[in-house]
This record gives sequence, structure tokens and C-alpha cells, in this order.
Amino acid sequence: MKKKFGLGLLVLLLGFASCSFTENHSFETDNKDKLLIDLITYVLEKGHYSPKDLDDQFSTEAFSRFIKGMDPLKRYFLASDIETFEKYRLSIDDQLINKELVFFDEVYKVLSKRIEEAESRYERLLSDSFDLFSPSVVEIDYDQMSYVNTKAELEDRWRQQLTISLLPVIDAQLEKYARENELEVESIEESVLLELQVKAREELKRTFYEYFHFIGELDREDYFSTYINAVVETFDPHTYYFAPTDKDRFDIAMSGKFEGIGARLQKKPEGTTVVEIISGGPVWRAKSLEVGDELLKVRQEEGEAVDISGMRLDDAIELIKGPEGTTVYLTVKRTNGVVEEISVIRDVVELEESYAKSVKISDEEYEYGLIHLPKFYVDFDDYNQRNAAIDVKAELMRLQKEGVEGVVLDLRDNGGGSLQTVVDMAGYFIDEGPVVQVRTAGDRREVQKDPEKGILYDGPLVVLVNELSASASEILAAALQDYGRAVIIGSERTYGKGTVQNVIPLSNIIRSNELGDLGALKITTQKFYRVSGGSTQLEGVSSDIIIPDRYTYIDVGERDQDNPLSWDRIQAATFTPWHKQIDYERILSSSRERLSANRYVDLLDEEARWISAQREDDTTYLDLKSYRKNKEELKKKSKEFEALDQYDTRLKFSSLPYEKSLFNQDSILREKRDRWHKELAKDVYLEEAIAVLKDLKRYTYNRPSPIKG
Repeated sequence: MKKKFGLGLLVLLLGFASCSFTENHSFETDNKDKLLIDLITYVLEKGHYSPKDLDDQFSTEAFSRFIKGMDPLKRYFLASDIETFEKYRLSIDDQLINKELVFFDEVYKVLSKRIEEAESRYERLLSDSFDLFSPSVVEIDYDQMSYVNTKAELEDRWRQQLTISLLPVIDAQLEKYARENELEVESIEESVLLELQVKAREELKRTFYEYFHFIGELDREDYFSTYINAVVETFDPHTYYFAPTDKDRFDIAMSGKFEGIGARLQKKPEGTTVVEIISGGPVWRAKSLEVGDELLKVRQEEGEAVDISGMRLDDAIELIKGPEGTTVYLTVKRTNGVVEEISVIRDVVELEESYAKSVKISDEEYEYGLIHLPKFYVDFDDYNQRNAAIDVKAELMRLQKEGVEGVVLDLRDNGGGSLQTVVDMAGYFIDEGPVVQVRTAGDRREVQKDPEKGILYDGPLVVLVNELSASASEILAAALQDYGRAVIIGSERTYGKGTVQNVIPLSNIIRSNELGDLGALKITTQKFYRVSGGSTQLEGVSSDIIIPDRYTYIDVGERDQDNPLSWDRIQAATFTPWHKQIDYERILSSSRERLSANRYVDLLDEEARWISAQREDDTTYLDLKSYRKNKEELKKKSKEFEALDQYDTRLKFSSLPYEKSLFNQDSILREKRDRWHKELAKDVYLEEAIAVLKDLKRYTYNRPSPIKG
């Protein structure tokens, strides 16, 4: 078995696990919170890839992050509260060093009081009628929004935010009433509108009752976790503390999926946002959510919808999770601004759908192969069991047996996984040599190499990527690009996550612990570099051929995260380019001609720009007429892009013989493959990939042998 860890990382992990530090550090305290602060700051100092000094600048960043985390929508704190907290802005570093909790305790105390006041406020406000007829529009950007000065102003802000929540509720009731009475919404009498508003306000009361009931179950430890994470996320966005009470959520986060719907969520300024769809999960199978969608409300089979817009991420997830087979209803704001409710039947992720699979593609002349790899999976207990490298090798051999003229490796939406499978996989396409460089804190550099001489597949190769191709996907794409082995097609650049995280159980660090489970710290310990020397961090991998998609102009990459580590370069590794030479200039020129003549590609770009404009628009309407007009305009505009789902590549798809032999015993597998092939038949990126494979066959030459003197 090949080694899985670099020497630097191995030393780091063994050091933490055995408590054998180079310095003698005592963690003696009977206060769990103080012990946590001491442990975490020590681990960050000794183990983080890029440790920071605990100084005034650090303190300022942690201060702002914590206040924002406690009140992201600025509907609790007053300006006077923030002024009171300001005296701690430059002293958090000192409090961490001295293991003091003065700042946290004061913020927690004030927030608890403000939440109590808000709980009494929402019911009183919703007992009175709202003016939904006077034209009104507001700009809402929570990052730029200031804190209000008085409780009267805070009440106005709550009324405004309740109006925003009320409008979609009453709009849904209006449309239901119109359907039942065979009327146009515009013809409904004002008296009926007023009656429906009363009903909508009662529904919203129940929603906020559930919301505050949920908040009421949080204890001090929950908020202390927010404080700890405000500190650790100042190092980088992937360093995170998991509290002991979050063990199940911790396991979910480490596996890359949330139980129930198969989507990974993240708390962003705009709200709870989908950042990854898990292959094989319920929403993946139903195509009901997309990356970038914002979740507004959660409703169970029994009960009212709960507004999660101001809720902590962990608490929102608790509402979304549930037993297999039950249904959860999600109010979703799409990337194009359209708001709608969807239903998702909770289920387990079908692991089979996260494995590599292949298909044979035919055009009028030749046959080609496509290998789709959703992630770089591995069994860490036994590397020789099923993993991404073994499966891709099998698919490559099957495709070659079928006599394909070229291969497309589809890494779109692939968020990464096992580094060792990447190294092994790269070896199928290149001769022996380095695949990736890994650097640990202290400038220790390790070069991960393909040790086996020879190439499994030496024919034309295209790699498909997009903005969601991250980490291990970027390493493979970068290696194949640096060796001159493949043409990369997709988004302008990939995600740009060039860092490695490891999980350290904090209880393992101290020899005697009578305070119980202390949780775990996920910490950034390493950085990836291409064999050519540049990091994949932030920059990602730039495509040779760029085709726009719906994520082109919106924030989804590492560079759009808060506080990411920077890009840099190290010394290039010594490697020998592929023995053949691709005429990139001719291939790229030919591709530009095809894409510039394709109206579909223009429409893709137009949709991407429109989606970006909608996401950047902070305008919100507070009257029913404007709200409905805006909603209808969004729907009308979105219909202009429905042609994107009707595209026909005129390519033909067929499963390989081994898979066809399974169809008689597995009709579900046949149905899944039929669905996949139908989706591929509309894929303009794949259409261009096949055209490029043809050009690669024409414009790839043997490299001249070096002249020997």
C-alpha cells in the first residue's frame, strides 16, 4: 500500500494524539470554557498552516465576526449596545491569552435580553393590520445596514422585516383563493384581501412562535461555540470548532452531507445557502435544489413553516433533518430571484450514485467515452477496497475495449476527496513523475509522485470542470494541464480550494480530563501546489476553453469566502511533459469559432449575467402590488431561458456491455442510466468536448526527440 500522509502531517497528527509537544504546556483549570480557549489557541498556534499573532488586528476581526454571528440581520442589538461592546474591540486577544470571558459574557447577556424583548414584540406587531397597499420599496443589505438607535426604530425594523415575511404568505393565499373561486387575483375585492391578511398574520405568528421556541432551547454553550468559531475562523474559513453537543452534526459535516435531503448548507450574509448537492441524495435525484439557492423557511408534514432567515445554521439543519421517508417542505429563493416552495422526501444518499460511471457516446463518425466522477472516494480503513482510482481504471479499460476514439473525464461539481486516489488516477494518463506538491507549516514540502512507469490510456483526453470542481479535482486537472496531457473545458476557473484540513479531538490532547467531551477542531494544516509551482488556492485551475454557466458571475468560489488563505508559488517540481504535443493554438481557435456561432452559448451567458444582477439587487418591495409585479416579471424573464433545457446535441448514448447485463435484474439501474443519458443529450459542454476530442486526434503530434550532442 502506498503511503497516505506526508511526513510533516504525520508528525503533526502523532504529536497531537500522543501529547508529545516540543514545549511543555499545562492545561490546568476546572473551568471548561477557559480550558477550551487555552486548548484551541494552543493548537492553532502550533498546528495551523498559517498561524496568526494574537494582536489588535486579530482582535478587531474576531470582534466583528462574533457580533455579526450573534445578530446577522441586525434585528436585536441597538447602536448603544454596540457602543458598549466597542471597549472590547482591541482586547479580545488579551482576553484569549488570559483565558478571560468578559467580552463573551457581556454580549451573551445583552443578546438574551434583546431576544426576550423581540419575542414579545412580534406577536404585538402581528396583531395589527399591515399597510400592504401603499407603494413602498426598501434597500436591504445587512452588511451595510446600520444598527438603530432607539427601541422605536427597532420596532419599525421588525415591522419591515415582518412585512417581507408576510407578503409571500398572503400571496400564496391569494392565488389559492383565486383558483378555488375561478378568479383572477387582480379582481379579488379589497375586503377579501383584508380577511386573507388576518389569516396570513396568524400563520406568521405561528411561524415566529416556532422560531422563538427553537431559540429558547439554546443554552450558553451554543452561543459560546459561536464565540469560539468567531475566533478560529479569523485564521481561515475552513478552520472550525465542533462542540460536543454537535457530534452528529460533526459527523455529517465530515462526510460532506446532511442527513435527510443530501445537500451541504452554509450560512452566508444573504441567508442559509446551498453550497453543494450530494450525488445520489434526494435533491440530486429530484433536481429540486441547485447550488446558490437560498432556503427561507422549513415546514414539516404537520405544522406551520418556520422562518430560518435569522437562525443559526446548526438550528436550521435540525429542522431540515428527519426520518427517512418523511417529507420536508422548503421555501426556496432561487438564484434568479424566484421564490417557491418545494417538497423533499427525506432519504439516505445512494452511495452507488456517487461512484464513477461511464457511457459510450456516438456521433455520425466515431464512438467516444465519458467517465463521470462525482467525488474522489476511498475506504480509509482499507485502500485496496473500492475507491475512485480503482473504479476509474476499470471504466477506462472497458472503454478502450469498446474501441473509443477519445475519453472525456467529467469532474464538474466534484468537491474533492482522497488525495491518494488523485495521484494514482493521474498515473493512468501520464508516465511516472510528480502529480502534486504538498507543503506543511514550516515550509516542509513533499512531492506526491506516480511511482509506476507506463500509461494506461494514451489517447485524446478532455477534462470537464466548473466553479464547483474543488480540491482534489483541481489537483488532477492541474497536473494533466501542466503535463500538456489534456484540454480543460468549463468555467473560467475552478473553485480554488488549495488547502487541507485535519480534525483534532481536543480531549485527546490532555492526559487527565474530568470536564467531559471537549469537542473537536478542524484545522488547516497544509496547502496544495501544482507541479509547475503555483498554488491551486484562490486561483484554482483556468480552463483552456471557457464556456459560461449559471455560476459564472456569482460568488461561489474560495475567493468569495471570508478570509481565505492567499495564493503563492513555490519551486516547480522536476517533471517530463507528455511524450506527445498538443497544438493548443489550432484547437482553441477551432473551438472559439464553434462556440461563437452557437446561440445556445450566448443564451447561457445572458442567463448567467441576469442571475448575477438579481443576486446583487437588494431592492425589496413592501406593498403587495409591487411584490406580485416583481414576482411575475422574474417568472416571465426566467421562461426566456427555458430553451436551455431543450438543447439537443444529437449525440447518442449507450451503456457498456457489463452494465447492460445488469439491467434485467435491476430495472432501477436502467431507469437511472436512461435519465442520465437524457441529461447528457442536452449538454453543450459535452458536445464541445467531443468536438475537441476530434481536433485532438488531428492536432496531436509526437514530440521531437532531444538532440544528443
